[in-house]
Amino acid sequence: MINAEPRLSLLDRSRTRVGEPDAAALRGSVARAVDAERLGYHRFWVAEHHGVPGIAGAAPAVLLAAVAGATTTVRLGSAGVMLPHHQPLVVAEQFATLSAFAPGRIDLGLGRSPGFTAPVRRALRQTDRDFAADLAELRDFLTGAAEISLHPEPDRSIAMYVLATGSGLPIAAELGLPVIVGGPLLREGGERALADYRRAFRPSPQQPEPWVAISLDVLVADTDAEAAELLLPEAWAMARSRTTGVFPPLEPVATARSAARTAREQWYVEETVAAAVTGSPARVRSRLTELIDRTGAAELVAAGSTFDRDALRASDAALAAMFGEG
Repeated sequence: MINAEPRLSLLDRSRTRVGEPDAAALRGSVARAVDAERLGYHRFWVAEHHGVPGIAGAAPAVLLAAVAGATTTVRLGSAGVMLPHHQPLVVAEQFATLSAFAPGRIDLGLGRSPGFTAPVRRALRQTDRDFAADLAELRDFLTGAAEISLHPEPDRSIAMYVLATGSGLPIAAELGLPVIVGGPLLREGGERALADYRRAFRPSPQQPEPWVAISLDVLVADTDAEAAELLLPEAWAMARSRTTGVFPPLEPVATARSAARTAREQWYVEETVAAAVTGSPARVRSRLTELIDRTGAAELVAAGSTFDRDALRASDAALAAMFGEG
C-alpha cells in the first residue's frame, strides 16, 4: 500500500479497438466507471477528442451523463473539455445540468489543445481565443458572478481544474485554480515549473492554496514483462499517430509486438514506454511513490489503456489495492 494522502483517479479516453464498433468503447467507459466506483477510486475522468479513429469520447458532458446514471458515489470529471472549442456559457450550462443529476459529484477539467488535424480545427470553427479570459468567464457563470444566471442553477461544488502545460501553469496560478499536469512536466526538471506555480498562486474562493494532480499511463500486471506488453498497443498507436497523422484503434498485443516499424516509429514507441509507469505491483508502487514525493501531487490520474479489457480491469484493481482502495 502507498502510505500517502494523494487521491487515486482513472482517466478513460474511450479508446476504440480493432474489430469493435465505436459504441463498444463508450459502453466500456461506463462499465469501467462502475468498476472504479466498486474499487474505491476517488474520481473518474473522461476526455474530449474530435475526428480521432482511436477515440470515441468526443462529448464529455454526454458521456458523463451516462456514467452518472450508472454510478452513485464516485466523482466524475472532464479531463478535459477543450475550452477553445466552446463558448464558456454553453460549457457552464452543460455542467450545471450534469450537477442536477449527480449533485456534489461533478468536476470540470479544462484544456486548450487544438483540434488534432486542420480539417477538425476548421470544422470546430477554431479561432485564437484568450484562454485566461474564457476560464474567468466560465467561473463567473458557475459561481453566480456573471450578468447571466445559469439555469439549471449549478451545484456550487463544481470545481474547475486546468490541464496545464508549462504555459498554462501561470494562468492557473493567477486565477487561483488547481492543475492537472502530465508529459514533460513529470520528467526530471519539471519540479521548477511546479514550484513556480505554487509560488505565484493567488488564493481564490474555490481554491485557497495551490493543488497539483499528475496524470500518466499506469499499467500493472503480475510481472514487469507482462505489464510492458500491455502498454504495446497504446505505444504502437502513438507511434503511428506521430508518423502518419492518424491515431488508430488499439490492436492486440501480438499484433503490436510483431508490427514492422521504422526507426522513427521505434523511437516513438520507446518514448511512450519511457513516459509510462508499468510493471509488477512492487515496481509500480516504487515508481509512483517517487513521483508523488517529487511532485507533491494531491491526486494521481492513471490513464493507462490496452486492447485486452480483462487485463485492464485487473490492472485497475491492482492499482487500487496499492492505494488501500477497494
